[in-house]
Amino acid sequence: MRALSVAATGMMAQQLHVEVIANNIANMTTTGYKRHRPEFQDLLYQSERRIGAASSQNGTVVPAGVQLGLGVKTAAVYRVNEQGPLVNTENTLDLAIQGEGFFVVELPDGRIAYTRSGNFQLSPEGTIVTADGYTVSPGITVPADAVDISINAEGGIYAKIRGQVELQPLGQLQLARFVNPAGLEEIGGNLLVETPASGPADLGTPGSDGFGTVLQGFLENSNVNPVQEITALITAQRAYEMNSKVIRAADEMMAATNQMR
Repeated sequence: MRALSVAATGMMAQQLHVEVIANNIANMTTTGYKRHRPEFQDLLYQSERRIGAASSQNGTVVPAGVQLGLGVKTAAVYRVNEQGPLVNTENTLDLAIQGEGFFVVELPDGRIAYTRSGNFQLSPEGTIVTADGYTVSPGITVPADAVDISINAEGGIYAKIRGQVELQPLGQLQLARFVNPAGLEEIGGNLLVETPASGPADLGTPGSDGFGTVLQGFLENSNVNPVQEITALITAQRAYEMNSKVIRAADEMMAATNQMR
């Protein structure tokens, strides 16, 4: 009874779909989070009657044939990198990217990571860091006597020093972009790392050709749409139920066969 295994692959696929939706909903308020979407593919087919096979000695061929599918499999869980809504926090070190690009973060093990989450803070040494204390490249340090920090749309960072009129330049933020941002690997903590699928990082200043601009005092919220997720959840749940009914029907057919005398 081929229907049993086919329907089982459908149930497993919809179970994974629900797990992806659950993770999206759980991260509805995660800064910089990008929603995920599963992609499915049909499995191999068994040919009961091959398409194009000769049907007579006069050169006629089978126009359609008989191919029976073996179910479904998960091809990928795709990250949708569309812009999330920007929220005004009025916090000096909260930064949002409007457009394309990622902030560059230096990990303790020497690797470089990338993030859209711009809720930055100052380390005890005055360096701009992430919520986990990782340095935001290129490692800009704010003087202890600074009374205010200004960050323009092009990523230039300036400090208002006590007793001085002119703003003191501290450094320039860099953004990274990728040919295939969906190919970045997520490692948790709102961080992503480069992979062969993403391609190498292209570094540039905010506002330059192809790069987004930086907004001080804003954060980019998750791009999860609760209405879309609940609708997808209902669809996945109904598909799961329909596959379970196929298994029940196949079981009843096998029971009927066992009762034949």
